Amino acid sequence: MSGTGDWFVTHERLGALGAPRIFCFPHAGGSPRAFADWQAGLGEDAEIVAVCRPGREHRAAEPAPTIGELIDGATAAIAAATERDGRPCYLFGHSLGALVAFEVCRRLTGSAVPRHFVASGCSAPSLLPSQRVKHIATLTGAEFAEAIGFFGGLAPEVIADAELRDLLLPGLIADFRMAVGYRYRPGPRLVVPATLVVGRDDPHVRQAEIAPWEQEFSWPPDRHWVDGGHFYFEPDPGAIVGILSALVLADQHVELI
Repeated sequence: MSGTGDWFVTHERLGALGAPRIFCFPHAGGSPRAFADWQAGLGEDAEIVAVCRPGREHRAAEPAPTIGELIDGATAAIAAATERDGRPCYLFGHSLGALVAFEVCRRLTGSAVPRHFVASGCSAPSLLPSQRVKHIATLTGAEFAEAIGFFGGLAPEVIADAELRDLLLPGLIADFRMAVGYRYRPGPRLVVPATLVVGRDDPHVRQAEIAPWEQEFSWPPDRHWVDGGHFYFEPDPGAIVGILSALVLADQHVELI
């Protein structure tokens, strides 16, 4: 993948000229570059554009933002890119990334309004931050690593190895602490179609946690329960790539009609 400006990371193999962009927001501790493998499943129908926050990847020297700064910065970058060339945009986020993408969706206006919003592995914003996330954000070291084992995001050998923890945990801890700064504010229902994707075995996001999403949109979101846990797309992202591809192709079919 190659850096595109400060905010975006794209795959070397892009979609076709003028293809829709799918702006992807990673989960807490997630690398934007992890979306690289998704491009192959979309071919030239859409371009995966990963959102990279300050303090991560090619922006490692920058200070980590507050969640408000992250939302505002990503909104401005997506609006500028979309208004510049008029390409349709879609928003996808997983876990914390879905929360950030939702707030960005609320702020985008005019030609930058997304064609579709996809929230993956994320409770409704009105329920966030959860008590579990608030508690985990107070921990460090082995206690932090053991606590986030609940989500299934760290291999047992990482949890047990102090050197690996020191290498991998700082960015994840920073994201959890950023997440607890979120304050939900009710707003007008979004006139944007939405889709919710949740792993059937996700211990953190269940039916009760996703039900209030309906209050955020003019139409009830579509729901997809897929095989797997909180990180159902690892190691095979086929389920989510298939959902994203179907959304883009359905829009193109409507435009042709």
